[in-house]
Amino acid sequence: MRAHLGDRLVVESPARRDGEIVGLRHEDGTPPYDVRWSDTDDITLVFPGPDAHIQHTDTKHGHADAADVPFPPAATGPAPEELNPGDIGRRLALERRRQGLSREETARRARISPQYLAYLEEQSADPSMATLLALAAALGTTVTALRGAGVDLPPGQGHALLRPQLRDLGPEECRRLLSTHGVGRIAVTASGGHPAVVPVNYEVVDDEIVFRTRPGSVPAAAAGTEVAFEVDHVDEAMSRGWSVLAVGPASVVTEPDTVRELARRAHTDPWAGGKRDVWVAIRPTRVTGKRITPADR
Repeated sequence: MRAHLGDRLVVESPARRDGEIVGLRHEDGTPPYDVRWSDTDDITLVFPGPDAHIQHTDTKHGHADAADVPFPPAATGPAPEELNPGDIGRRLALERRRQGLSREETARRARISPQYLAYLEEQSADPSMATLLALAAALGTTVTALRGAGVDLPPGQGHALLRPQLRDLGPEECRRLLSTHGVGRIAVTASGGHPAVVPVNYEVVDDEIVFRTRPGSVPAAAAGTEVAFEVDHVDEAMSRGWSVLAVGPASVVTEPDTVRELARRAHTDPWAGGKRDVWVAIRPTRVTGKRITPADR
């Protein structure tokens, strides 16, 4: 008998029972296995007997191999076509890194092996509901967030804190939260004198906020004007968040060496795609921010 992380162990007697293999003791996949049982959420070390078999998982599609004994999907889980399991891994890795947690610490909190967490983050896997619940608790988020449900809805629909505290952020903390890159919103006066707020992928280089756009676009209208640039983060699970607002003059970067250096240092291509070779730089003259936290923090 050989298994991989994420496979399902099915025991047929005396009563049918199944569980997700969340830890291997041998690199060749032979028993014993650490199994999280679907009926109790307990993890035990299992030496499978003759009444047990492995239901392998197709790591590309997250479905059971056709040669194995069929196993009905858990009633609490979504149908496979309702989610892209690879997205779960990307969200897991992003949230873990955002909180500064190692794989080992996250795995310890979720009671799974670090190897299994690596498998979930790097492969197209479909973890059980029990494992998703454990990972969500370990990361202080929700299963819904890890699955990506509600990504097309505006943030902040959760309940407000019982005793929230809104506090001002100092300049240094504001600059730290701006970090080096991400997605922010720029407020400009577009053609016809109409105000507009649009999102852009941005970088922070030498205390300037820079972004790429194309000639004639709404973000390009920022050049030669005083603009406002805002970045924020909302923690839906904890009903808290922060926002930073930078105000200052914007200008087009024209020096060829500087343009080449900005392109070289860029962390990502603009999400909007297409040719965007106009760099606009904002030099903040005022940076302010606010954070919402529980009153006792």
